[in-house]
Amino acid sequence: MARPATTTPGNAARVLRIVHEGGPVSRAELTRRTSLNRSTVLAIVGELVDQGLVHEEFPVPGGPGADRPSAGVGRPSPIVRASADVVAAAVTVEIDAVGVALVALDGTVRDRLVEPQAAVPGAADAVDAVARVLGVLTARAAPGLRVVGVGVAVPGIVRVEDGVVRDAPHLGWRDEPFAGVLGERLGLPVRAANDANLGAWAERLYGSARGVDDLVYLNGGASGIGGGIVSAGRPFSGADGYAGELGHTFVAANGIRCHCGAVGCLETEASRDALTAVTGTAPDDLDALATALAEGRPEVEQVVDRQVTALATAIRNAVHTVDPEVVVLGGFLGELLGHVGDRVEHEVRAQTMAAMTDRLRVVPSALGRDVLVRGAAELGFADLLRDGQAAAPRAVTAPTTATTTAPPDGHDDGPARGPTAPPGAGRSSPPWSARGPRARRGRRR
Repeated sequence: MARPATTTPGNAARVLRIVHEGGPVSRAELTRRTSLNRSTVLAIVGELVDQGLVHEEFPVPGGPGADRPSAGVGRPSPIVRASADVVAAAVTVEIDAVGVALVALDGTVRDRLVEPQAAVPGAADAVDAVARVLGVLTARAAPGLRVVGVGVAVPGIVRVEDGVVRDAPHLGWRDEPFAGVLGERLGLPVRAANDANLGAWAERLYGSARGVDDLVYLNGGASGIGGGIVSAGRPFSGADGYAGELGHTFVAANGIRCHCGAVGCLETEASRDALTAVTGTAPDDLDALATALAEGRPEVEQVVDRQVTALATAIRNAVHTVDPEVVVLGGFLGELLGHVGDRVEHEVRAQTMAAMTDRLRVVPSALGRDVLVRGAAELGFADLLRDGQAAAPRAVTAPTTATTTAPPDGHDDGPARGPTAPPGAGRSSPPWSARGPRARRGRRR
């Protein structure tokens, strides 16, 4: 039976976030990072252990924390690890598939399934698909696995306050109260946000931009190109959470008309469909795309040249606007970057004010196919990481039949944590974890 909480919830949240984002850490190191006294940290860790959110173990020789004695005497300080049995359901919605992954508090992907969609799913169709897939996952989960929240990555403009999808043009959704409807269906807390914003935050916590306070993330997928920005260590979300629509950056005066009504948007000038059409590869097979690009066929290189030019122009615009240290490219854009090497960065530098590119790096996503899953999981953990304590578990009621497949890379489960986060992990939090006036701005409409 869990003992009553005796510590400040804010301090418990700080400790839990450090362990979640940074990986296993000694109790002595937690004391140093939080500037709390040893007895307070001991009490906080004890309460988190009681809730099943973390567990403690003494370090093995040569393992993490083995060289950190407790207060300089006696046995080494115990290592605190986030639980692998407390999970968030990470939902990704695309025009051709709905996926759900169970991501543990320790960063491992416990299980995942993808349900292909014969047609572009409407909001109600997506709710049904999530319920089916999550039902399968929870039915086959190990005993004791607890789902504490659901995060949804949507390729469109999402009001983060209440999870209303204002406009997801590729899905054909407008003003859909998706998070609320899904939450009622599942009996779980559900939050939704733009997929690229979530990807940007995941790359900052665990990927190619780990610990970087100023970054731009561009993700290329079935639903076009999404963008996310982190500025001064915080997601740059704008007044209502809609900032970062870099896929609609103007890049070509004589370009293709976009579905948004404009001409020459990045996502029309650099598109996955154009690359897969010329290479003859399946839309969701990035490995095959990379292989086909490596062949260097002239007709393929012609398309590559056009897309690299458009991408470099879009990145130039972003550099002049937000001055990032790192630009991370995910999805098919990461494969494009891998094919052309430093060419994108060179073209950006050639058309950008020199001083603004002194530290600029253009890199592929380190999280690969897990980037949106990890970002959506952070959204699912938002309440837990804000409060530092788990709500009472609620049953997931859903049908247990679904037509599902493994992800395109055939990976079903296993570790997905990036390298250990820097000592500052846990000091900042995304806007969906905040309360107060900023979270209510969307109601002015």
